[in-house]
Amino acid sequence: MYTTQSKNTPVNNLKLFGNIRVLIIAAFLTALSGAVGKVFSIDVMPFARIGIENLPIVMAGIWFGPFVGAAVGFGADYFGCFLKGYAPNPITTLGFISIGLVSGLVSMYMFKNNKTLAVILADLAGHIVGSMAIKTVGLYYLFGAQYPITIMLAWRIPLYLAIVAVESTLIILLMKNKAFSKQIEKVCNHGKARTNA
Repeated sequence: MYTTQSKNTPVNNLKLFGNIRVLIIAAFLTALSGAVGKVFSIDVMPFARIGIENLPIVMAGIWFGPFVGAAVGFGADYFGCFLKGYAPNPITTLGFISIGLVSGLVSMYMFKNNKTLAVILADLAGHIVGSMAIKTVGLYYLFGAQYPITIMLAWRIPLYLAIVAVESTLIILLMKNKAFSKQIEKVCNHGKARTNA
């Protein structure tokens, strides 16, 4: 997590599922990702989309850990598919889950003393695994190998590098806002305080 000073372990992050405030924010981030991804995005190719649908998933992973991030990714894909009226692709769903899981793991374990670098690397790692690798494979099978995977990657890699630059900048700006950071810290620690009582 980006802001909490408490012991940051996978077990503590899993306990956040019992925190009603985290669940409410996670539900909001899920709905936001689904709506932004399917409604407010620009398709440049059938397999490449300009948008920030993964931003709420990365936020959940960084703020609340890998398990909440993965759950938000799963929910966001299913909610987005529901909005558009088509069946989810299991490989693409795995890509969404990976974005939240990987971004949460990287932010939890890497560069704890340099939070800006931690956010950038968490966002980048989530997109390398989830968007550039897993989702590309899912889209390749969805389109029945109509487009060569090398062409898909040639579009998707630079696109997601640009998206990572935008997303990580937005997250860093949010986290530099002391009032916002304090509220995220308060939400994360609320459940721990009740558990310890």
